[in-house]
Formats: sequence, C-alpha cells, structure tokens
Amino acid sequence: MKKYLVTLVPVLMLSFQPDSPSGASALDKAALSALPPSSTIDDLKPSVSQEKVETLVAKLLTTYHYRKVRLNDSLSSVVWDNYLKEVDNNKTYLLASDVAAFEKYRYQIDDALVNGDLTAAYDLYNVFRKRQQERSQFIKDQLKKPFVFTTDESLNMDREKAAWPKSVEEQNDLWRKILKNQALELKLSSRSDSAVAALMTQRYNNLDKAYNRIKSADVFQFYMNSFAEALDPHTNYLSPTNADRFNQEMSQSLEGIGAMLQEDGDYIKITNVLPGGPAFKSNLLKVNDKIAGVAQGDNGQMVNTMNWQVDEVVKLIKGPKGTVVRLQVVSPDAIAGAPPKEIRLVREKIKLEEQRAKKEVIEITDNGKPFKIGVINVPMFYRDFEGARKREEGFSSTTSDVKKFVEELKGEKVDGIVIDLRDNGGGSLTEAINLTGLFIPKGPVVQVRESTGETEVYTDPDPSVTYDGPMAVLVNRFSASASEIFAAAIQDYKRGIIIGGQTFGKGTVQTLIDLNQWLPKEPEKVGQVKMTIQKFYRINGSSTQHKGVTPDIQLPEAFSAEEYGESSQASALPWDQINSTRYDVSHGIDDKVLSRLRDRFDQRLKSDPELKQLAQDLADFKKAKENKVVSLQESKRRKEREEAERKRAAANKVSQITSPVDETGTPSPNAPKKKKDLYLNEAGMVLADYILAVNK
Repeated sequence: MKKYLVTLVPVLMLSFQPDSPSGASALDKAALSALPPSSTIDDLKPSVSQEKVETLVAKLLTTYHYRKVRLNDSLSSVVWDNYLKEVDNNKTYLLASDVAAFEKYRYQIDDALVNGDLTAAYDLYNVFRKRQQERSQFIKDQLKKPFVFTTDESLNMDREKAAWPKSVEEQNDLWRKILKNQALELKLSSRSDSAVAALMTQRYNNLDKAYNRIKSADVFQFYMNSFAEALDPHTNYLSPTNADRFNQEMSQSLEGIGAMLQEDGDYIKITNVLPGGPAFKSNLLKVNDKIAGVAQGDNGQMVNTMNWQVDEVVKLIKGPKGTVVRLQVVSPDAIAGAPPKEIRLVREKIKLEEQRAKKEVIEITDNGKPFKIGVINVPMFYRDFEGARKREEGFSSTTSDVKKFVEELKGEKVDGIVIDLRDNGGGSLTEAINLTGLFIPKGPVVQVRESTGETEVYTDPDPSVTYDGPMAVLVNRFSASASEIFAAAIQDYKRGIIIGGQTFGKGTVQTLIDLNQWLPKEPEKVGQVKMTIQKFYRINGSSTQHKGVTPDIQLPEAFSAEEYGESSQASALPWDQINSTRYDVSHGIDDKVLSRLRDRFDQRLKSDPELKQLAQDLADFKKAKENKVVSLQESKRRKEREEAERKRAAANKVSQITSPVDETGTPSPNAPKKKKDLYLNEAGMVLADYILAVNK
C-alpha cells in the first residue's frame, strides 16, 4: 500500500517525455505598441529551459494532482486572474488600459501552458516593470515635498475589490494618498519630519532595489505558481533557488529566534513559530505576523526591511546566542491605521526538550465543588524517527511523553484531563495515531484517500487504554493537520469533548517532485513542484479538509474562517465525504449530555463578567477590522489610532500565556504567579460540568 503520510517523498509515476514546445503561437504584441519604451532596463525574456518546464509542469499537475482538472478556458481565466494579482496585487501600478490590452489572452493560457508559450506572461510583466519605473520617479518627486495633514480626506486600505486606475492622474492621486498615509503613520510614532522623510526615502529605495533584483527565473515562478495555486493553495512551483531554500529548512538557519519566514508583498511574514524558541516562549511573535523592521541590541537603529528579500532579513535576525534583536511587527489582527509594535527577543539555541509536551494541574470550582483538572499542552506532534528506526530505548515522541504525564496525573488523583492543542500546526501522523491509542481500545483513527479513489485506513493496533477517565481536547483556528486528526478521532469515538474554535481545515497531503528527473538532459537545475496527492478523512467518512473539526462547545473567537485557515483560500479543495469505516463508539458522551453542557456554557456566557467582556471585546474587534478606511487628517487619525489600540488590546485577552515571562521564556520574578487563561479555565469548567452530569 502507498504510505506518503505527511512527509515529502518522491512520487513513483510512469515515465514519459514531455511534449516538445513546437507549434507555439506568437501572441499579438499590438497591445504594447502604445507603451513608452524603457530606456533604463532591458525586457526580461523566458529561456528555452523554462518553456520545457512549463510544458512538463502542466502535464504533471493535470495528470497526477489529487484534483483532476482539465486545461480549458475556465481554468485559463482563473490562472490569468491569479497572475494579475501576483504581478500587481494592490492594483496600484498597472493602468486599466494595460489590463484591458492583455484581456484577449485570458482564454489562451491553457494552450500556452501545453505549448510552452510564455509570451503573454513576460510581456505583461515587462509592462509592469515600465509602470513601476514611472511610479518610482513620481514617488521620488513627492518625497521632496513636505506632507500636510490638515486636509479632511481618507484612504481605503482594502484594494482587493478596487478597480485599476483609469488614468495617470487618478493613479497619481492614489499614490499621493498612499505616501501620505505612510508618512502619517511614521509621524504618529513620534518621529520628526526629517526622520519621516529619511525613512520614506529608504523604504522606496529598498523597493526599487527589490524590483531591480527580479530576474527571469522569478517571473517564471510567479507565473507557474499562478497556475499551480489555481489547483489548490498547497501546490507550488519552486524555482531552483527557492527549492534549495525549502530543502535547507529555514527553521534551522533561523534557530536564533525560532521562526520560519517567507516574503509576502512588502513584508516578510512569519509562517511558523518553533516550540521552544525565543519567539514561542515569549508569546510575542505569531504566525502571520509581518516584520517591518529589525534592530540589533537594545539601542541599535531600527532598519526598515519593507520590500527586502527574505535572505537579507534572515541575516539581520540571526546572531550569537544571548544577544538581543528587536523586531517591528505588524500583527494579523491589526486594525487599519494601527501602528506596528516593537518586540524584544534574546537569541538562543532551540532545545528539543523545550518543544516537547508539558503538564500542569489547574483547580476549578463548579457549583461549589472543587475539581483538579490535569492539563497536557502538546505544541507539536514530534517523533525522533532516527531513534525509532534504530529501536533506541526511550526515543523522544509525543505519545511517550503524554503517556508519562497521564500516569503522573492519575497518581495525583485528577478528576479529568485536558489535551491542549491550541496553535499546534501538526507534525507526525504516526504520533497522531499513537496518541489517539492512549485513550481508545484498538481501532481505526484516520482514512487516507488517493486521487484514484483507493482508500487506506490507519489503525491503532494496541488494545490497551492508558486513560479512560473524563477528557477534553482544546483547539483553535490554528490547530491543523495531525491535530485535526487526533481531535476528530476523539470526537468520532465520543471519547472526549472538543472545546474551542473551528480548526484550520488542512486535510491534504503533499509530495515534492524534482523536475530534473523528468528533464535529464537539462544541464542546470530547473526547480521542483510541491503537489497535493492525498486527502485525509475521519473514520466517520467526513473530510477534515476545508471545514476542519467543529468543537462540541464553541468559545468566542478572534479569527474567522473567512480570514484564516483553509476555507479562506479560494482554490482550497472542497469538503466531501466517503464511506465510514467500522469502529466502536464510547457511550460516555451523547447528544443529551452535550446539550446540557452547551446550556451550562451559555449560562456562564451570559452571567460570568469575564466571559461576557471577552465575547463583547471580540465582537467589537471583528467589527472594527471590517473598516478599512483611514483618515489622512492628523487629528482624526490620532483618535482612530487610540481606538484601534484599545480594541486590539482587548482582543489580546485570548492569549494562551499562563505566566508572565521575559524574552528568554523565564518567569518574571516580580510578577504574579499566574495570568488567567480564560480559554483553558473554560475548558476546565466544561469538563467539570461533564463530570457532574455523568455522576448524577
């Protein structure tokens, strides 16, 4: 049976030689005739090798991707829209006339992919380069003049549904407001006019350098990803440079703060925070945070890193153990107009033991009765595969650590156990299966389906049960992959109560393909393709894809499914269902019990002051985020900013922090012993409600 699990392994496929790029049509260039010639840069052009790769990738993805797609006009239109967004995401460089001139190619991309024709892609990008140069000169001219912030005008920060400017005059006015907004943000951060001018100049010099560094290989990657991501958000083409970076595991090169980074528009975005690292322990840096600046030490000057490449930002962030790095960060929960925050981290080497599960005991009083609730926090599903292969005694794994903690908690006579999977992005599928086995007799845990329809059931073979007492699983929007498999199995067996927010919804498996294997005569590297090949399904037949796991008890959330998670991606594979596999359901949790628990939670939500305030704060915060229009008048903007900061601070109450820590994760000596974790406390209350309900 095929076993790709959740690791990237080669796909075994029937060998074929790609079609030669013969018969490629010469696309009409009349659309470019009216454009001004570029006197400072040469047009970028595709290589013969790229034309071969285009044909190969098109054949691989249409043949072996989980989503069986045909190259037709419908897909062609989606790819073209993706590419326009990739090239000019905010619709600030291209004019409406530029976009209209290329509209005739919208339904020709499918033929171009098959024939190895890259003409339309490069012609559009070369027009964009010309427009970028024009904007650069306009920006330089604008930055020579002081900004005036007394006029009552505003800027809509959301450009997704905006139209491309119809004229240069309209574009100039848009850019005037963009620059004015950025200058006002800096001014409100207590910077002098001269400092604002210097930072703005540096920012756009960086941007010019970034665009000047873009080569033909980058344009090819933009275009091929516009195609790949039309199939699903986890399918990508990696250029040779980016493939090397991917394979070197950025997490290791960034062990100074313990974060993985990638370029995201003007910023560098955090894509993963490693458990055990300074970023994780401080709780100051989150997934989807964007880095706008980096400074060395406590007094070093903040270097604006907007429009920098990821490798350059990595060099600034890396440093000797024990040294300080300060980051200027734009949070994903930032309301339009809110300033970036500055965080301070002490670099250190990440230790494996700090990434492992931890336990604690919390005390809950429910209906006047005290309860001891054991809590096991699992930050990731880790497994020492090398140690397991060598059959080393005591090799590290999630299951062995949790089993030890469960035995200790049983010895401490806890009334129930909460498994905390908040922000757990997944990891080893083997561990998700084995961990489930601690709480159920032997039986199926997850189903994995191939694109051919072949399904394999992964089973826990161990009939023993380590813990059969009351349990709950705490999840949130960033619990993904292996976390969803574990939570779904516990829910399907009715073994425990799932509490928190709807999970991420990533129910797919990817593999990595080295394209040089299919083009053996190419003398240089041509890159790799990461492709979705399988889907996960619960034992009840429901997919974890898209919908994730819906909690039995849903707590107030800061992040919506429309903003984050799989369902926020337009090309995400759909939710679907296959046949259920056979499994024996526990009789501990039924609909009647769950209904009683929901009623008790609803009562607390109406009567508990902290829960009521949390729900109100989150509702206000979500409403505030919907407003993308900011004032460019200083007096109004100050009021907007104060209100935005107040609402963001309120929303931060959903943080997991259970004790105040410094930058290295050490508890602050003068701080209170514990901060109240409202979510964890409520999970304990729900579990206590359950214990009372079943013991009546």
